[in-house]
Parts: sequence; structure tokens; C-alpha cells
Amino acid sequence: MIRLEAVGRAYGVGAARLKALEGVSLGVDAGEFVAVAGPSGSGKTTLLNLMAGIDAPTSGRVLFEGRDLAGLRAADLATLRLRRVGLVFQQFNLIPVLTAEENVLFPLLFRSDLGAQERRRAARTALERVGLSGVCGRRPAQMSGGEQQRVAVARALAGTPSLVLADEPTANLDHETGGAVIRLMRELNRERGTTFLYATHDPELVRLADRVVTLRDGSVAEASG
Repeated sequence: MIRLEAVGRAYGVGAARLKALEGVSLGVDAGEFVAVAGPSGSGKTTLLNLMAGIDAPTSGRVLFEGRDLAGLRAADLATLRLRRVGLVFQQFNLIPVLTAEENVLFPLLFRSDLGAQERRRAARTALERVGLSGVCGRRPAQMSGGEQQRVAVARALAGTPSLVLADEPTANLDHETGGAVIRLMRELNRERGTTFLYATHDPELVRLADRVVTLRDGSVAEASG
């Protein structure tokens, strides 16, 4: 489904140049459930941003189903993310003036293939699956960090993407709620064949993955599974 070929990403110039990733090559097949492990600063978030086409590599190639993301226009990348890729950001990126339901619904408004009732049903179903059917009318400021995180997960899942990229999806959740979110992801992986790739430094979440890619100092230190 998605493949990185000798990918590097650097920021800055000259003496201030920082290499976030260097020489990363890996592939993720459809239907996989993959963890990207490693300490803070190892390049996990950069890797996910490159896979989503949010960022572009300074060397190497990122291919989604054989297409080089570097060759796609900004509008094409946006359409790819809208229809095929669900994103769970570490900082939630919820819109403060919108309710939980409206935040989940918002990306679906750009889906011309879905009717108004289908969009609203998808948003409510996604919130129900993450255990938040009772907070649909609350705005982010009225929710706990854990609730906001689950709204972000619901937003990523509502459009039934074929690939979900999640950056520390349980970082702001207690043990029980975090486990429920990961179990939900696992269920969707098995029921729908949704491909999941999630970044984490939680050993328990790493153990749940079918395959683990470990990053260290911007390079693949180990790959198992």
C-alpha cells in the first residue's frame, strides 16, 4: 500500500541543518497493523507526516499504491487524505468553536460521494464506537484531554479510510480507555481490512502490533514481525 525508498528529511541549512530521517526504507501492505516505536525525537512523527503527504522528503521517494507523492498536486494530496487516509494527530487539531459531532463531521462535508444523512450517521457512529455518544454537543474546551483524543480518533475513522496513520493515539488516555481505543482499531483492522500504522513509545501497545518498526536517531534500527 505505501512504501518508502531511502527516504530522508532534513530541516535548516548549513551548521543548523538537522536530519530528522535518513535512509529510511520500509513498506506497509494492505491490512497490516504496524507499530512505529522509538523514543521522543527518533523521527516517528516526521515519518507519519511524510506518509500522509503533509511533508515532503528531501531525498528518496514515498509511494502510495505505486504513485510517488512528490508528483501529486496539493489538491490531489488533499483528496487522497480525504478519501483514503485517516489521520490522528498528537495535538488533536480539533476546531475549538465546533462540537464533538461537528469536528468529526467537518472533513466529511467535503465528500461529494456522501449525502447529508450518511455524513451525520457516520459521525455519530464513529463517536459511539469510541464511547463518546454522550458528548456529541460539547466543544473541545468542555472536554477532558482524553475525550478530545477520542474525538480525534473518531474523526479519523468516520470516513472509513483504507489507511489510518496515528501519532501516539493513546498518549492522553488512561490505561482502560487507551486499551479500548486500540482494541477498536484492531477490530476495524480485522473486520474491514483497514491498514493501521501507529507511532508509540508504549511497550504494551508495541506488543499488540503484528509488526514493529523501531526508529532511532532518524533511521530504522530494527524491524520485526
